[in-house]
Amino acid sequence: MDGTLLHVPDEKALTWRYPKRVGESVEFGYPLMRLVVLVECGTRAVPAAAFGPETDSELAYVGRLLSVLDRTMLLLADAGFDANEFVRDVHATGAQFLVRSSARRIATPFRHLDDGSHLARIGYGVLPVLLTVRVIETSITVTLSDGTVRTEQWRLLTSLLDPTAHPASRLVDLYHERWQSETTYFSIKATMLDGRVLRSRSLTGLDQELYALLTTYQALIRAASDTACTRPGLDMDRIGFTVLQTTAADTVTTATGILPPTGPADLAGTIGRAVLDALHPAHRRQRVKARTRKNPTSKYGPNAGQHPTTSQNYTVHATVTFFEHGLANRSRT
Repeated sequence: MDGTLLHVPDEKALTWRYPKRVGESVEFGYPLMRLVVLVECGTRAVPAAAFGPETDSELAYVGRLLSVLDRTMLLLADAGFDANEFVRDVHATGAQFLVRSSARRIATPFRHLDDGSHLARIGYGVLPVLLTVRVIETSITVTLSDGTVRTEQWRLLTSLLDPTAHPASRLVDLYHERWQSETTYFSIKATMLDGRVLRSRSLTGLDQELYALLTTYQALIRAASDTACTRPGLDMDRIGFTVLQTTAADTVTTATGILPPTGPADLAGTIGRAVLDALHPAHRRQRVKARTRKNPTSKYGPNAGQHPTTSQNYTVHATVTFFEHGLANRSRT
């Protein structure tokens, strides 16, 4: 589960619901819509989504998504979702959770486990019944190919309490899959929208446009998933979303290749065959993407110039430990 922001037109018919950000004296930038989605890590499909004004936090929207969760699922989420009430509500659905904790939380351990993690109870003064969680604290060291080394402290909270069935080191690796949500948002915002502002200039039209965007995305992901089924062992990460979209657009605009000339349609179809002809490498390098601030109103403005200007390979090493002096505040660089 994760959230992102989309730009909407600067129109009076919209700004009463989607206000612009306000500085010390003036409004600035485009009005913003907050989109919160549930992403399936394996396929990057979107089982559920909620959206509304950016003035409401991500946690204000997650209640609309919880009904999709069930006991077969493990929910991954960033530190913005570590609220006591939220993890309690996730647990009540039967789903398990693995959520990054903020530094504000001070969970006193009542049992240390053999894999370096520990058990604690959360919700003091908030929850009528305290929730037992397993806390995994880890030191992450990332070394870029240019020699730059960065070390961060991470703390994860999980409802998976058995260290034998779910070792801490394995859960640390698994948490990395949360970035599938970032890939999903990149596909929607950068590939499908090409960075553009949403076009509709009415509230109902804006709702319709966003649902159409999500529906089209879901249809493309379904085509990718069907294609993967035709080749056992094919990792969905090898399927390029740009190829999916371009091929689908070509079949629609030219009205060709939609149905086979003879016989029944195969599962892959025109889109799937194009995807299989342009798969990403089976073993992809660990690379960090060059980051630049393209949006002048981005909240990450103070970080400009503090990230690599070119894409680089990297290695990562994680050590499960116990932070005796607590968790350091998250780096904003």
